[in-house]
Amino acid sequence: MTTMDTAGIPWRAAPIVALDLEGSGAQDRDDEAILEIALVPIIDARPALHAAYTTLINPGRPVPRRPWISPGLNDDVLAGAPTIDQVRPEFTARLSGRIIVGHNISVDWRLLHRRCPAIHPKGLVDTLRLARHVHPEEKRHGLLALLHRHNLTGQVTELAPSSQPHRALWDTIGTALLLTALIDSLPGEDTPNLGELLRLAGLPITNKRLGQASRAEPEQTSLLDL
Repeated sequence: MTTMDTAGIPWRAAPIVALDLEGSGAQDRDDEAILEIALVPIIDARPALHAAYTTLINPGRPVPRRPWISPGLNDDVLAGAPTIDQVRPEFTARLSGRIIVGHNISVDWRLLHRRCPAIHPKGLVDTLRLARHVHPEEKRHGLLALLHRHNLTGQVTELAPSSQPHRALWDTIGTALLLTALIDSLPGEDTPNLGELLRLAGLPITNKRLGQASRAEPEQTSLLDL
């Protein structure tokens, strides 16, 4: 069944998985590595933590200390983690055929598609794009700002007590909760179907800018969107 076939179903019934990954940075160009990934299915508009998957990933090389590297992701911690080759089959199976939702998802998808080209999702949904639609008057659309605006920060911390902002699991749970909050804030009383959600917040999967590494990507991405 294709995305077109399922466009008319309520978004709550769609096979949606929230995603966040932490990487070494686009300045590494072809050597950019995934350091941590988290996947959380969204079932009936709630993050299904019993089915969540998260792991550190050993990049197989030292990771220099840089201000954009997520807190706690250092060589000592990553040395004992599995490699991308060891975990790729797991999250390929968990993501293929699903709708992937993320905050500023184009950045995550660019790296994920490069390192795991066998993943074939049904669609991409960007909560950043949806937030700009729901809050056009606001200038700050970073994940933390939006979670605070929707009074979700404490709930994320309760659901991910061992994680923290800018780490994969915390940000993924935050994205899952934010998606529902933004949809509930849309005008009108009817719950949008999947096709309407993709129209408002969807991004193309087969796109040169998303599917290939762009050297301009860091400059195109605002810090307020992270």
